[in-house]
Amino acid sequence: MLKPSVIATLFLSACACGTAMAAIPVYGFIVKNTYPHDPQAFTQGLFFRDGQLFETTGLTGRSTLRRLELKTGKVLQKTELPKEVFGEGSTAVGDNILGLTWQSKTGYVFDAKTFTMKGKFPYEGEGWGLASDAKYVYMSDGSASIRVLDPASLKEVRRVQVTADGKPIDSLNELEMVDGELYANVWGTDLIARIDPSSGKVIGWIDLSNLLPREKRGTSSLDAVLNGIAYDGKHRKLYVTGKFWPKLFEIELVRFEGR
Repeated sequence: MLKPSVIATLFLSACACGTAMAAIPVYGFIVKNTYPHDPQAFTQGLFFRDGQLFETTGLTGRSTLRRLELKTGKVLQKTELPKEVFGEGSTAVGDNILGLTWQSKTGYVFDAKTFTMKGKFPYEGEGWGLASDAKYVYMSDGSASIRVLDPASLKEVRRVQVTADGKPIDSLNELEMVDGELYANVWGTDLIARIDPSSGKVIGWIDLSNLLPREKRGTSSLDAVLNGIAYDGKHRKLYVTGKFWPKLFEIELVRFEGR
C-alpha cells in the first residue's frame, strides 16, 4: 500500500514529469465562500441532510454528533458519544444518522431529528469514513479498500479496492458521494481522490494545497489536516474543512489545463 507521503510525492512528480498518473485529471479550486468553523472540532464526518449541515467529531471523551448553522458555524444541536469511544465518520440514511468509531468496532444509529441513539452495529477492524447513496453505504477503514454495506442490515456486501493507475491508494479517510462519484480524503495530505465506486479506480484528483496554510489552521498540531467533505446536492455546492480548522470553505473545482 502507498502511504500518504508516498502518494503525495508520486502525485507531485507525476504532475511535473508527465508520467502515467498525470493522465488522471487534476483539479484545483476557487473559493466561493468562507464560513466560521469550530477550531476545537476534530472533524471526522461532514454531510448535508435536508439542507442542513451535520458533523461528527473525534477524540476519546470529546466525540460528538452536531447540527450546524452554515453561515455562522454555530452548533444548533449536539449529542455526545460514549466517553470511552473515539468518534469517526458519519452519513445520513433515511431517517437515521450512522456514525463510526475508530477502534471500538462499533457503529451507532441516531435518530436524525432528535439525535436519540436508536441502536448499534458491529464491524471488524477500524472505522474511518462513511458516505451513502440511494443503494449502499460506503465505509473506509484507513486502507485502500472501501467496504460496501447494505443500508438496511449494515452488513458488508463487498469490498472495492481503490487504485490509481493500478497502484493501491491507502489511507482513505472521510468520504462523500458527489454526483455518483465517491470523494475520499487521503489522510495526511491535501488531496481528495475522486473514485468510481463500482470499479474503485481514481478518476480524478483534487489538489487543495494552500486552501488553508498550516500556519493559519489555529493549532500547530500535526493532526490539523484536511478532513471533511460535504456536498449540498440540491444547490450543487461543495464544502470542505479540516480537523481543528477555524474555517469551512465552499469551493468550485477547476481542472488544471494539460492534466
